[in-house]
Amino acid sequence: MLPEPVKAVDLNIYGDAVLPWDRVREALKTLTRPETPQFLGTVGASGSAHSAGVGSVEYDGALFFTSGPKTRKSRDLEANPSCSLSVRLPGVDLVLEGTARRVTDTEVLARVTALYREHGWPAEPAGDAVTAAFSAQSAGPPPWHLYRLSVRTAVGVAFTAPHGATRWHFS
Repeated sequence: MLPEPVKAVDLNIYGDAVLPWDRVREALKTLTRPETPQFLGTVGASGSAHSAGVGSVEYDGALFFTSGPKTRKSRDLEANPSCSLSVRLPGVDLVLEGTARRVTDTEVLARVTALYREHGWPAEPAGDAVTAAFSAQSAGPPPWHLYRLSVRTAVGVAFTAPHGATRWHFS
């Protein structure tokens, strides 16, 4: 589970209450469904923005995703680890902001790839990376690097009742 926020700021301009984090936490349970769109936003060394689809899993208070070492998102993260992950969850659009760093720890690789397998992607650790028979086109060819996204802030906008818009701070 992602950690509990330490602060919530109401962003709603229509008088609705603060969006409860519990509602977002419940919606995050759908994160690994193939129909849940997820887009990683990065900024490269030149300052240009980039967005690419990813698939993430939650483990140990963070989100994890993979990317080929030669992809633009990996090169961007090497130059600047600040990034965002935008997802459409049931009833809530959510943007998570933080930093993503490559993970090479074999125990974490084993645990995260096991989670991917539980959700239908046959990922396996391969040295300090991840491999599988297939992945998304945006990942590039295997092996893939594993990244841990440590979330600092999140913004959620509920598009179903009860409505609300909130920014959460995690550290």
